[in-house]
Amino acid sequence: MEFQNSLAFAQQLDAVDSLGKYRDEFHFPKVKGKDVIYFTGNSLGLQPKRTQKFVDDIMNDWKDLAVEGHFHAEKSWWDYHERLAAPLAKVVGAKPEEVSVMNTLTVNLHMLMVSFYRPNEKRFKIICEEKAFPSDQYMLKSQVKFHGFDPEKAIVEVRKRPGENFWHTQDVIDKINEVGDELALVLIGGVNYYNGQVFDMEAITKSAKSHNAFVGWDLAHGVGNVALKLHDWGVDFAAWCSYKYMNSGPGNASGIFIHEQYLNRSDIPRFEGWWGTKKDTRFLMKPDFEPMENADAWQVSNPPVLSLAPYLASLEMFNEVGMESLIAKRKLIVSYLEFILQEIDKETDGSFEIITPEDRGCQLSVFLHGHGKDLFNYLMENGVVTDWREPNVIRLAPAPFYCSFADMYNFGQVLKSGIQSKG
Repeated sequence: MEFQNSLAFAQQLDAVDSLGKYRDEFHFPKVKGKDVIYFTGNSLGLQPKRTQKFVDDIMNDWKDLAVEGHFHAEKSWWDYHERLAAPLAKVVGAKPEEVSVMNTLTVNLHMLMVSFYRPNEKRFKIICEEKAFPSDQYMLKSQVKFHGFDPEKAIVEVRKRPGENFWHTQDVIDKINEVGDELALVLIGGVNYYNGQVFDMEAITKSAKSHNAFVGWDLAHGVGNVALKLHDWGVDFAAWCSYKYMNSGPGNASGIFIHEQYLNRSDIPRFEGWWGTKKDTRFLMKPDFEPMENADAWQVSNPPVLSLAPYLASLEMFNEVGMESLIAKRKLIVSYLEFILQEIDKETDGSFEIITPEDRGCQLSVFLHGHGKDLFNYLMENGVVTDWREPNVIRLAPAPFYCSFADMYNFGQVLKSGIQSKG
């Protein structure tokens, strides 16, 4: 398709967008009385309008039924989390029994490390990407120290090549081969939070498994954004938050994936609690833990239904649309945004640089040349909600559920005005 930098062309794309109607399913903040152009679905998705009813239903059941809501609410609380498994499995490429929802992301990574990081004197090293998201770095270092190892020796970072802004898959595989029999775990952010790069999860997983290492993925920026086939790829475990592309609300519940080969096994260590024990005997209060036969065995506490309700509301939309349709629009709208950026760059004498490679999802990260945070502030003051990452990067993530092609064109005009006004 030959793009055009015009509002009329953008509106033509919107007119044939099969997902366009879902824009009205979301609440938008307003600046100067107008809906903002929202580019931060990679940090916090907008609130779906249907979310309110899902939350109100629980509040009303609590009011009317009190404790009986656990069993007698229309969506009973004691098994509320089970309703999320099937639609979420479709999003991540898993079997429903391999998926559960509990806790928050870093908590879940710590919980999963109990099962999948079991170092010994020979096999103790962890491979991750350089400058991983800080929470992952803190988690990995604390886990290594907990097991009595030195993070400087145990944590091996795969670095970008000098002068480049992205990783090469071959470099990751070469590092896996280099570490070899000392490798206990590969744990990488499947979509990098800073530059938006999508790692070749299938190839990296295959390489690590050939060395008998465990493989896990932090999919905070991947779930609801890119095509995932966690089961087919043979991934051992994964975890993700739900408040970015999944639109479940700030700080909300985290999802986990555990490959079926580890389910219903008593030889897998984990931290255990009563919601992970068998459902049919849970309330007999038996002294010995009998694990659920699915990923719910890793749950420790009863589900926080007020947190799960917005997630279930959003998953209802994902189930209606399907990842294939979302990814098709995502590819087109990100390509159009890239075109708009290139056109504005020509008009403003090379004011910025896209640092996101072709292996990407919804996000384009843009390095600003000769412009500081004043340009970011200008965008925010003029109704473009994006975010800033040091030293000089703005991240743009046009989520396909609620961003329009006209948004992309209008953003370009605001960006051009901002650059010219700051020049």
